[in-house]
Order: sequence, then C-alpha cells, then structure tokens
Amino acid sequence: MAASSLPALEPDIRFENLPDSEHSLEFSFAAKKEALGPHICARWPWDEAYQREVHHARFSEKPFFSILQAGHAIGTLSWMICADHARFGEFYLFKAYQGQGLGTRILKHALAQADALYLPVRLEYLKWNPVGRLYLRHGFRPTHETDIHVFLERPATLRRSLIKTKE
Repeated sequence: MAASSLPALEPDIRFENLPDSEHSLEFSFAAKKEALGPHICARWPWDEAYQREVHHARFSEKPFFSILQAGHAIGTLSWMICADHARFGEFYLFKAYQGQGLGTRILKHALAQADALYLPVRLEYLKWNPVGRLYLRHGFRPTHETDIHVFLERPATLRRSLIKTKE
C-alpha cells in the first residue's frame, strides 16, 4: 500500500487522516453504523459484536479519513493510492449531511485525484444499497459480484488539461 492523502476540497471540505486510536475507531464505527446500518438491517439483524469486529479489521487494513465540513466532522472515507489503482471506500456520511450533494462532491474530488495520476478507481458496496447509483453515474462499472457485494472499477481517465497538444 502506498502512502495516501486527500487534499482539501475547497472551499469547505477537509480530510484528516484518522490515527490508530480508540477514539478514531469509535468515531469511524459511529459513522458506519449510522450510514450503513439501515442497509445492513434491511437483510439481517444488527450484530454489534460482529460489526465491530469487521470494522476493526477494515480500520487496521487501510487509511481512514475524517471528512470535515467547515470544521465539523460529517463522516469518513478510506482512500488509498496503490501501484496500479486507487481504492475508495468506507464512505459514510452522517444522516444530517446526506442528500445535500456532498457525496457527489467528495466522490468527484477523489476521482479527480486518481485522474491526475491516471489510475483506475476500485470500490465495492452492498448490492441493495442505493449508493450504487451514485457510483454508476460517475463511470464505475461492475467487475464481479458476490451474494452480498458488487465490485466496481472506474477506468483511468486522462483529463483534458493533462493532454498536451502540438502547437
């Protein structure tokens, strides 16, 4: 895994790397529970111990960021730059910040970072989670699926501003 950071999304969104601490783990779990919990509960009862175990494993595997809007924590995401792709995930906005276009703004910002590096972006989501529509609208295409998850990739995109033309 390569070092990952995500620059600010002007004028009001910042991304702070969450350190490996109990406070960060609890904050990120609270965001997951509030944003993803209803989608999990649409299929299974919420199993707190199991969900904490899975979340702890994910938190240990990849860099997590707190999403701050005007200094207030509004959710989390994981962003990782690897040798051959960028990885986007663990994207959870607290309910009070959903439905305002923030998810689209943040996703487009992350995609622009990958475009600058000419890297495809990979992610997965629960099959029945409506967030899949957001990803499909932004160029992601399914690569495979399981009974539970859909795995997507958005191909590398060379931004027009990076294309040099002969003069």
